Amino acid sequence: MTEDLISRPTALVLGATGGIGGAMAAKLAGRGYRVRALHRNAKAIAARNPTIDWRQGDAMSRADVVRTAEGVSLIVHAVNPPGYRDWARLVLPMIDNTIAAAKAAGARIVMPGTVYNFGPESFPDLDEESPQRPVTVKGKIRVALEERLEAAATGGVLVIIVRAGDFFGPGAGNNWFAQGLVKPGAPVKAVTLPGAPGVGHQWAYLPDVAETMMQLVERADRLPPFARFHTEGVFDADGLQLAEAIRRAVGQPRLPIRRFPWFFVRLASPFVPLFREVLEMRYLWQVPLRMSNRRLLEVLGAEPHTPLDLAVTETLASLGCLPKPKQAAGLLPETARA
Repeated sequence: MTEDLISRPTALVLGATGGIGGAMAAKLAGRGYRVRALHRNAKAIAARNPTIDWRQGDAMSRADVVRTAEGVSLIVHAVNPPGYRDWARLVLPMIDNTIAAAKAAGARIVMPGTVYNFGPESFPDLDEESPQRPVTVKGKIRVALEERLEAAATGGVLVIIVRAGDFFGPGAGNNWFAQGLVKPGAPVKAVTLPGAPGVGHQWAYLPDVAETMMQLVERADRLPPFARFHTEGVFDADGLQLAEAIRRAVGQPRLPIRRFPWFFVRLASPFVPLFREVLEMRYLWQVPLRMSNRRLLEVLGAEPHTPLDLAVTETLASLGCLPKPKQAAGLLPETARA
């Protein structure tokens, strides 16, 4: 084993098969970290992604998480129940396991946060110290989660939380862009908007959030033990900017824009658990909200930002919503002609 390999720091990414976890794993590897991850079927996932040191285990098992975190200096807590399901049963035990592992290893925790912590009374302008009075079950769980991290920080565990808007981007998984605005795996026929007309909404391009988290980790010596930041991301001031970017990306300036069928969701919610969960979050689309990134700018100087049209195009391409580029006959590379 070379001296360089020995000297490289190791990070544990919980949720490495998810959107932000996968993006952070790639960022960490690109910055010289050895990346370790936990998976319930480590052998199978390692065959598909051998660049990560996959360890067998479950984020719901404290013993598994503590064992896998041995020797790491950073734990990325990016594990969440799929969709909106099972938050009450899974979210807090998982963060407790991560805190226990961080204490045992002497590692810093970095975690993506959300706007769920806030109720409408704190809108439209949010900073890191805005009152957290959530009106949803998931919001109350997010507040409790951050409270546990803040308490852990008083006991010596270093913590970075980066709150962001609704994710979109390659690998983002289940999100409003992929499940609401467009239909994955098919050419875009229309854009469906969940928000009320004229209501601003905050989005977050996944690679930009991961880069922001990475830059904060690299400046960790300047941060307090419990450091919490807001990203501005993509603020859609009138609720139409992403729709217009989608129109440009697909080359259809008159692509239909439709409203999300909230009425149908409400009617079906007694029979479809997922619809009940979605309906609970509707308030985030009914009033404008915008997170201030002033604190972040004080540390980083600038927030990583991909131009909107490029971000939307890359997102649509990753969802299979754009035709694959065709190379003109006679212009194939030599290796392709052989």
